[in-house]
Amino acid sequence: MVARMQKVLAMMLLASAFGWTAYFLSMQHPLLAGLGATTILLGYALVLAAEFVILHFVQTDDAAPRPTVAQLFVAWWLEATTAPRVFLWRQPFRSRVEPDHLPPSPTLQGRRGVVLVHGFFCNRGLWNPWMRALRARGVPFAAVNLEPVLGSIDRYADLIDAAVARVEAVTGRPVVLVGHSMGGLAIRTWMAHLPAGGRVHRVITIGTPHHGTWLARHGHTTNGRQMRQASPWLAALAATEAAARDEAAPIQARFTCFFGHCDNIVFPAASATLAGARNVHLPGTPHVHMAFHPEVFDEALRWLG
Repeated sequence: MVARMQKVLAMMLLASAFGWTAYFLSMQHPLLAGLGATTILLGYALVLAAEFVILHFVQTDDAAPRPTVAQLFVAWWLEATTAPRVFLWRQPFRSRVEPDHLPPSPTLQGRRGVVLVHGFFCNRGLWNPWMRALRARGVPFAAVNLEPVLGSIDRYADLIDAAVARVEAVTGRPVVLVGHSMGGLAIRTWMAHLPAGGRVHRVITIGTPHHGTWLARHGHTTNGRQMRQASPWLAALAATEAAARDEAAPIQARFTCFFGHCDNIVFPAASATLAGARNVHLPGTPHVHMAFHPEVFDEALRWLG
């Protein structure tokens, strides 16, 4: 569903830019033609800039160091170059180009596998660079599509459970789960409400709003409201986790949480950390780009052995 929606958006942007350019060129206004087309195609960069400005003023009292203006500018540039590749190419047009790697091969028995869980308004196409790299290393993996897109995060637990089961069937070992943004909350929900138990080797979250995010106050979808700071849903999830202990150990002890003071979606930065987890700060790294930070991938490989 996300692929179709983003495909329509990409085609509308291109059609609008082409139509604007053709009209004003026919009216002998090449400057207006160029400026208008550029604004249509690069308008998203202005939205990203607004997010970083809000971040600058909101993140004043946080455990993470406050980013400098130079760091925010570099982060904006990184996100402005990463976002269109994800939202206008990989997810709408390439979400199926990298199938799950779960061949029925005896050589995969005993290897540890990965389940990849994307975030809000994304799909499995987000993970295309990861999936190519994992396949090249012979690592079994499955990547989910979280649907309904704007529904409750609770409804994603069964999808994750099915993906974990498929990887387990091939490897016979507990899995590593990697969740970007909202995907980390979906993984926590699965662990808290379904019998995850010994099925989890490690969980790696990337810019996940474990304690909500300031921006979610403007979200009105079901999952958007759940990600608001101090939301009743987040409080209920934490209470369920506190009661669901595996071998007398807190669920958070299995987590590595990557967070950053230049995350333009999940801020303040400490919102993406968990008490009892291994929390790793990635300075100068924006939200979507964080999923492709080399340190994050290296952490996954480390737990894969």
